[in-house]
Amino acid sequence: MTALLLEGTMWCPVSGETDALAIEDGRIVARGEEARRWATDRGVTATDAGDGLLLPALGDGHAHPLFGGLEGKGPAVRGASSVEEIVEAVRRFAEQHPELPVIRGASYDASLVPGGLFDARWLDEAVPDRPVVLRAWDYHTVWVNSAALAAAGIDSDTPEPVLGQIDRREDGSPLGTLREWGAVDLVDEALGPWELTSMVEAVETATRRYLELGITWVQDAWVTPLELPAWIEAARTGRLHARVNLALYADPRRWPDQLDELLAMREAVRELGNPMLTAETVKFFGDGVVENATAALLSPYATLADGLAPGSHREAHAGCRCAPDGMLVWPADLLADALTAVDAHGFQAHVHAIGDRASRVALDAIEHASRTNGPRDRRPVIAHVQLVDRADRERFAALGVVANAEPLWAQLDALMEVLTIPRLGDGRVEEQYAFADLVGSGAVLSMGSDWPVSAAEPFAGIAVACTRQTDEGAPHGGWVPAQRLAVADAVRAYTAGCAHQAFRRAGTLEVGADADLVLLSDDPRAAADRTALARIGARRTWLAGRLVHDADHPRS
Repeated sequence: MTALLLEGTMWCPVSGETDALAIEDGRIVARGEEARRWATDRGVTATDAGDGLLLPALGDGHAHPLFGGLEGKGPAVRGASSVEEIVEAVRRFAEQHPELPVIRGASYDASLVPGGLFDARWLDEAVPDRPVVLRAWDYHTVWVNSAALAAAGIDSDTPEPVLGQIDRREDGSPLGTLREWGAVDLVDEALGPWELTSMVEAVETATRRYLELGITWVQDAWVTPLELPAWIEAARTGRLHARVNLALYADPRRWPDQLDELLAMREAVRELGNPMLTAETVKFFGDGVVENATAALLSPYATLADGLAPGSHREAHAGCRCAPDGMLVWPADLLADALTAVDAHGFQAHVHAIGDRASRVALDAIEHASRTNGPRDRRPVIAHVQLVDRADRERFAALGVVANAEPLWAQLDALMEVLTIPRLGDGRVEEQYAFADLVGSGAVLSMGSDWPVSAAEPFAGIAVACTRQTDEGAPHGGWVPAQRLAVADAVRAYTAGCAHQAFRRAGTLEVGADADLVLLSDDPRAAADRTALARIGARRTWLAGRLVHDADHPRS
């Protein structure tokens, strides 16, 4: 039995302020003066939490930690600001690693080239003799060299894959840019996965990083049978350092036969018996992303690839084969049936929905599952909520749906201005990321990073959620200022909101809550501006009352 009395300045949006917490067996058992009396009765000496503000530990309601950890194992292309920089980084990495049969890397900035159309021949200049596969920031798109295309058998005669798009040159030959899983899988299946050792190392790297950020629970939003062994091995060997719930990827091309596989994957994790790792969620892709015109919209895109309007006679030659209103990954009736099936087996549903049509279809499917299977505490999640039609915003609260948002996306950065806004057109631009409307309707809002799609630092996200500004403070007053959140609401989304999503009694400083805690460097309520909010970090992190990160005494 472990007992601890922490003293310091403490606050959370749910239970307010206190100055002491009594912790026993990983849970908060008393607060304030009652906590001190408890400690006196048991002979427990007080521990100073440290200078700063103590909060409940943060969560990340939608991320890809394994992929985030793997980014460090390939060429460093994320910070590159030109095609030439990316190619040079790939060249250097390949020269340093002649033993690697495949060069894999992430994540390049798709806005560096008009329409996000990257040519295989550019990578051929760096590596002509081995396959190269680079993922874009959105992780829905890859850029490959000619050797990778050849290994996957992709040529002029390759038909368009189901749920995917092969961008092509004027003569019909593959350009080197592949969009969505139907196309990306052609390369992944031909080249095979990362080695297990590398994946386990990536899990360890990623989960240690989360503790350094004050995050103790993470929703991995996409796990297949290829990645599951790495999670199980990391948990089995003590290399899993944060709590992680796995969302098992459901593939419409394999449904309904895949249901037994999903049940077996969950059972394998349950048999492990490690409370740090669960697999109680199923991930559905409702659509793609706006940037490659595969997000499903209620009305057509303003422009598709290379600035073309839907229906243009040049559209096919520009490599844009998506429908004018995007792509539903699951037909509406099939999504309703599949979501109802996994719900009947006790899974939580987690639906990627970027476009307003995808959001509506996801809400309809959740409503169908609830009506068919009857009442229960299911807490379904719709992730990203980039575009939600005004008529659908109040349905989140009515259906008990968790609205998971990635707040770093809600700013006028280069990706928004170069790719997103031209696709959506002026009429829809300011309908994006309606965080305040969702909170005001009574919906539970959780927040995440989608790391490595965007940065994992939670206060970088809180800074954008509260100001709707870029790093440079633009625009003055914020982009769509009516959708800015109060600091308390943003912090609640990262703490109590994520805990609600996770079915945990956590995310608050209430008696009975898990003693997952973080000591912040500064009080976000006192932050003067976006910069001050964004620079807040975690000085210390506790998991179940155990100090697992101390910035003043870093792990050797």
